[in-house]
Amino acid sequence: MHELSMANSMVEAILDTAKKNDAIKINEAVFEIGELTMLNPEQLKFMIDILREGTILEDAEIVINMIPTKIECESCGFTGETKTDENRDHLMTVATCPECENTRVHILQGQECTIKTIKIEKEDENA
Repeated sequence: MHELSMANSMVEAILDTAKKNDAIKINEAVFEIGELTMLNPEQLKFMIDILREGTILEDAEIVINMIPTKIECESCGFTGETKTDENRDHLMTVATCPECENTRVHILQGQECTIKTIKIEKEDENA
């Protein structure tokens, strides 16, 4: 259940950024979450929804884009997207080469956990 701590960090970072930019409202927050983070997007969204209650983030559209796993295989040289096998190791997701099934791969993409963008409103300076 590491979604709660990640959601808390993300909400705090968004609110801090909004405050530094004199925002009066946040309209949208876009996240990029890699498959290998083992973060469940539905649980993450649920936790964000709870944590943002009563804040300027409360009514924002929350967009979570899942980033597929991309690897480079040490054995056959394959480079591209792959599926992960969560059943292979109960502590972590394992990426395998779809060509030769080797697990000795370099992860090129899929470990992301970022706030990509936030859209804010500021007070009208001409008012």
